[in-house]
Amino acid sequence: MTTAPSVVALKGVGKTFGNGVKALEGIDLDIRDREFVSLLGPSGCGKSTALRIVAGLTEPSAGLVSWRGRDAMRPGRSGDIGFVFQDATLMPWTSVTGNVRLPLKLRGIAASEAAADIADALRRVGLSDFANAFPRELSGGMKMRVSIARALVTRPKLLLMDEPFAALDEITRFRLNNDLLGVWQSMDESGGTVAFVTHSVFESVFLSNRIVVMTPRPGRIFTEIAIGEPYPRHESFRTSASYAAYCRKVSEALHAAMNAREDA
Repeated sequence: MTTAPSVVALKGVGKTFGNGVKALEGIDLDIRDREFVSLLGPSGCGKSTALRIVAGLTEPSAGLVSWRGRDAMRPGRSGDIGFVFQDATLMPWTSVTGNVRLPLKLRGIAASEAAADIADALRRVGLSDFANAFPRELSGGMKMRVSIARALVTRPKLLLMDEPFAALDEITRFRLNNDLLGVWQSMDESGGTVAFVTHSVFESVFLSNRIVVMTPRPGRIFTEIAIGEPYPRHESFRTSASYAAYCRKVSEALHAAMNAREDA
């Protein structure tokens, strides 16, 4: 497990919504430089809420969010974070280039100045040949690649991903898992930290160097499991004995977390 400096830390974070639903309770979590950390747990356990708190899209009801040791709800610049949602949420009336350009456009960057960054983001996700295509012309997997490119175009220090592949078929999901690891490693110059929400044991083991297992609502951290396999990880890892062993260990931890009582 990495001992790199913290990018963002949650300290005693809780979230209770206006309707009285307690989504999170007592979350203590460090997300560190150059780390790929997955939040794993059942639907409704607060994984996505935790990610939205990190992004500054919602405020905690309790606790603190600390950025590189500085107590603050948000990082120093909006471009420090990229967010990939479950749905690609592309604008159908504009091209792939137009969709990827959106965060830069909102920051007032001219199209001519943004062109190089857009081209680089598309290259990272393997869509250079589809820069002028429209969303209706793309497969589900390609649409998600565009969404990832849009998150990367600002060169974020931290990439947050909320179950981005959940709606895709298994073959496409495996392929995008492979590609995502390449994208993550290519982020080293600009940041290189990913926080990934999933409810798939297999996906979390393949991608992560640390898995945070959460309990059912109110979401609490039940345990953390380090995946001590080197990168890059190829298809051979999926069929290896070590992968099977890690999947078994994580599955057992998830099962225990599902059965954990609130006062455990």
